[in-house]
Formats: sequence, structure tokens, C-alpha cells
Amino acid sequence: MGAPGDGADPWWKDAVVYQIYPASFRDSNGDGLGDIAGITSRLDHIRDLGATAIWLSPIFASPQKDMGYDVSDYRAIHPPYGSLADAETLIKECHARGLRVLLDLVVNHTSDQHAWFRESRASRDSPKRDWYFWRDAREGPNGERRPPNNWASIFGGSAWTWDEGSQQYYLSLFLPSQPDLNWANADMRDEAYADMEFWFDRGADGFRIDSMNLMSKHPDLPDAAVTDPGAEYQSGAEWFASGPRMHEYLQEMRARVFDKYADNGRGGVMTVGELGFTKDEASVASYVAAARHELNMVFTGDIVDMDFGAAHKYGDGRPFRVETLRNITSLWQGAMPRCDGWNAVYMDNHDSGRSLSRYGSDDPRFRAHAAKMLATYLTTLSGTLFLLQGQEIGMANAPASWGVEDYIDVEASNYYKSVLAQRGEGADMSDVLAQMRLKARDNGRLPMQWTADRHGGFTDADKPWMRVNDDYPEWNVAAQEGKPDSVLAYWREALAVRKRERDVFVHGLYEMLPVERSGEDVFAYTMTSRDGAKKALVLLNFSDGERAFAGEGFEGWGKVIGAEAREPLTDKGVTLKPYEGIVYGNWVS
Repeated sequence: MGAPGDGADPWWKDAVVYQIYPASFRDSNGDGLGDIAGITSRLDHIRDLGATAIWLSPIFASPQKDMGYDVSDYRAIHPPYGSLADAETLIKECHARGLRVLLDLVVNHTSDQHAWFRESRASRDSPKRDWYFWRDAREGPNGERRPPNNWASIFGGSAWTWDEGSQQYYLSLFLPSQPDLNWANADMRDEAYADMEFWFDRGADGFRIDSMNLMSKHPDLPDAAVTDPGAEYQSGAEWFASGPRMHEYLQEMRARVFDKYADNGRGGVMTVGELGFTKDEASVASYVAAARHELNMVFTGDIVDMDFGAAHKYGDGRPFRVETLRNITSLWQGAMPRCDGWNAVYMDNHDSGRSLSRYGSDDPRFRAHAAKMLATYLTTLSGTLFLLQGQEIGMANAPASWGVEDYIDVEASNYYKSVLAQRGEGADMSDVLAQMRLKARDNGRLPMQWTADRHGGFTDADKPWMRVNDDYPEWNVAAQEGKPDSVLAYWREALAVRKRERDVFVHGLYEMLPVERSGEDVFAYTMTSRDGAKKALVLLNFSDGERAFAGEGFEGWGKVIGAEAREPLTDKGVTLKPYEGIVYGNWVS
């Protein structure tokens, strides 16, 4: 392997990964639901944007209690999405366009309809009983049946589900219909690895591993510390996240599966793990440091948590502060070079509200500028870049006029119901709705807006599976095609510059400028090529007012990326317009 950025790097370091939510991307057969054929029909859009890979949220067979994150058969396709042949065609068509394909690997848990679980629950003597976590009930103070421990489900209530047939509880950290797999069982791991190989043999180029670090739990499953005295159940993350055998499992997975495909003719495979409940540098480094031989990169989640409430995602939300973004960016841009790891650069995914509405502005006066400014941030940082469908056209969150009935995702729905139950029927729930409007997972899953036609050109059906954002007549792909000042054109330009100047941005070294220099509302940093020859200055205005930046030390630097024509910097500096992002380079005059 050569020096960073010299062309000898693995393909995934320079990748631009476009995340697709299959149900919401494009409906090809008029049933109101997106499908694989619809994805295939729009691959040219993704390629022309400048993306080099797609990441598909789950397409596997599933009862869809959690939109495919409850898999009932890893080797079959959810029938409304299409067939296995459709998936193979999609992979082939992607490869023909130079696009690689990442699949969402959900192996912390399965659906309760998976054959493994059906056999496991059939009898306490089942050979697959130990493939899941089964425990006897505890007795409460009045002799009542109680769960085996006090862990809370991530979606609310107990993390344990009672099975009447076998008279035991099973662990279900998410929904009762999503029983957790017991990775300590070697036979179970063998079958999981075989399912991974099934997809690599069909041309998949990598996996995003869902809830990755929950696969190892403390073997005793002890009670969680009481951190919320008013709640019946407590977060057990200290016992179910990043458990004692986590690294053993990943190293085995790497040796048994991923390394087998290093010579697949396409440069090997890519892995990115979803790392929940773990955000400190040492722990993250233990997963991604090259010497560990585990994962290529991880999603730590802190970038999508910046406005979460202290106790709950939707509770008492903190307003977004640029200082938080500075700190998170500086932490990970600095940490990865120190451990010889690699960053996943992103702001949006299927589990979050849109960054434009949360961290920028979807106010019509500023929306386009804010979308371009956030694109500037993402495309100038070192790491593998991920963007969510619709981000390239400035898609926003659902409007404030939507009611609770328009939010259909189980996470937000469960939270709303739990708060309403506490407050009582008829209670004022406007504060909860306001938080859902910002952070509900529905926002990242709204149907893609292709045209100004009915339902945004997403479907020809009378009713789409999910309501389309009301703004689709103005904000859609067709409306932005051919317009040089559009958000879409800006993304294309920024990705082209990122590719051309990969030594500065993809593989460069980051340094934040002092806040005293930039002001509280402006995030300013430099990116420098490893040989020190090229240096870029990135200026991001996160406010709705003009902000000045002094130019000392950057005199004569010309614009690399920016919304408007700009003269080279002088000692007088530059005045940034509301939500404007600009990049200057010492190699541009």
C-alpha cells in the first residue's frame, strides 16, 4: 500500500455512497411502493451525480414490522420489491455503470417469522433454542411474572417478550417481533456467514452492518443501573453494547467471510458498522484501526444526535449549535489519522431527520444556500462520503402542518403514544410533534421527488405508501436539471472537485481555525494534502445573517467551490452571505 491518496488506496476510501431507501425511491409497477426495478431505472441519475456506490436499506424478505430491519429470510427478496433475479439485475446494471453495491446486513436480530426463530421457539429442547436469548421469568414482589432483567427496549417498554408456548421470555432489544440472535452460538454464526457469502457470490460489494456492536452482550445479562428513577425499565447499553466478545466476532467474520473476497476482481469488499452507544475515540479506534483487521469504518451516530434531548431523542431537544459540530468534526477528523483508521462522512440517513431542516434552514429564503453549504461541508472532509437519496436536491423534513397521523414509523408513533398515555387524552402534544417534525425517522424516508407530477413522480398509484412532502412541485430533480444555480448542479460540481482534488479533501489533513478567528456562527477549517503542497480553506456560515471573515494568511487564494463568483481573498477578507459555504485553495488564483 502506498502513501495516502497516491492511487494505491482501496476503492472504498474514495467512494461516494448514495443511500437508497427502497420503499421510497421509485415505484415501477404502480402499486404505491418503491421497488428494485424502480431503483434500476434511475441508476443513471446516481452515476451522473458523481456517486460511485449505492447502499440499499434492507431488501430481504420481511414482515415489515420495522421496514425490513426484521428479516425473515436473508436469501430471499421482500416480494413487493421484486425477485432475486431483479436484485441480480440491479447489481449487474450497477457494475456496468461503475457503481458498487452495499447491502444492509441486519444480523443482531431477525424477524420472529424467520425459520431460525420459529424452530427456536417451538420447544425448549430445540437445537436452535440457544440461537436466541431465552430466560425464565423473575417473580415480582406480589408473585407476578416479571422480565428476566430491567432492560428497556430501544423502542419503549421492556426488552423482553413473553412466549406463552414455551413459558419463557426472549430478548428483543427493538420490537417484540425482532428477537436478538445469540452470537455466542457457533452454529448460528456459521449460518450467518453463509448468508453473507450468498450475497457476495452474487456480486455484492460490501455491507453496512446494522446495530453492529450489539451482537455481543454480557453473558450474565445483568440488571442495568437505574439512571431514570421514574421509568420502569432502564437502558442496559452498558451490558448489551460492545460486549466482551465483540472484537472476536468481527475478526472471525473478517477471516471467514470478508477476506475470502479480497480477490473478487473488483478490489475486495467494504464494511461499515453502525456503532451505537459508543462514541469515545479509543473504543471507535478499536474497531477501525487498520492493525485490528475488523471494519473499514463505522457510523458513530453523534453527527445525527446533535439536537437530541438528554434523556430521549424526542425529549427536551437541545437546539443545534455550531460548536457541537465543530467538536464532533474535529474529534473524528483528528482521530482517524492517529489510529490509521478511516472516517465515514455523513449527516443524513434513514434513521434521522434531514440535516437541512435540523442544522441548516428549510426557510424558502435560505433553503438552497443552506443545502449547498451543507454539501460543501460534506464534500470537503476526509473519509468515505455518504449521502441520502434526495439530499442532492435539498429535500427537507415534513412540513409543520402535518399531523401525527402522517407519521407512520414505529419509533415516533410509539413515543407519541407513550407520552399521550402519561398526559391523558386531549393533552397538548404540540411540543412532541415539534420534535418529531425535526427528528422522526419518517423525514429521511419520504418518497423521492423526481418531477412536479402527482406524488412527485415517485408513483403512478392513486396513493403512495407514504405521503410525499407537500413541496414536491418546486423541489424535484426535473426542476433542477439544466439549472447551473440549482442544489443538484452544486452537488455535481462539489463531487467533481472532491474527486479531482482527492489528495486535499478525501485524503487530506484537517485543522480547525480558532473560533476567535471565524466567529461563533462560522465554521472555518483547512484541509491540506499529505505532502503539504495544496491547502484549502473552508468557510461555512450557519446563520441567517451576513458574517465577515478576515483574510490574513490566505491572501491570493482563489475560489475552488462556491455559490457565486468570488475574487481571490485579500487581507480584507470576505463577507459570507446567510448560509453560504465557500472553499478557497492556494493552488487557485
